[in-house]
Amino acid sequence: MISRAELKDVTAIATLVNSAYRGDYAKKGWTTEADLIDGTRTDAAALSDIIKKTDTIILKYERDDKIIACVELKIVDGRLYLGMLTVEPSIQGGGIGKKMLSAAEDFGKQQGCRSVYMTVITIREELIDWYKRHGYVDTGERKPFHFNDPRFGQPKQKLEFLVLEKQLQV
Repeated sequence: MISRAELKDVTAIATLVNSAYRGDYAKKGWTTEADLIDGTRTDAAALSDIIKKTDTIILKYERDDKIIACVELKIVDGRLYLGMLTVEPSIQGGGIGKKMLSAAEDFGKQQGCRSVYMTVITIREELIDWYKRHGYVDTGERKPFHFNDPRFGQPKQKLEFLVLEKQLQV
């Protein structure tokens, strides 16, 4: 079931996100950043800050009382920013990411957003291709990869973001 995350969920979501993006366990899935960035991806305090914002939500997907997927959504100037789309590594490839993406797009439509956009590390070609298969296009915009908080690791190489976007029919 997909629903809005609450403050009581932040520890479980932090564990999920870190397991999918960083460390050896993340290598069980295909969305890992473990070979690109050291450290953790997020923590409970950062997630609490996100949930407390009025322009941002985190959707969670629960199965058997366990959070197995999540996505961060933020409304920015009539568009929906999508970040931190996460599925438990051992069950990636089973359609849950697609359900989360669809739920995010539905939320954007309900909020009157004209599009959904995201940033993806440019060398993550398999992930970029997955988004493109779901209607996202490379806008041509590139953004520097900045790490301002040492709690969340350091890149192992020079990285850059590209911006993907999908228009919504509202």
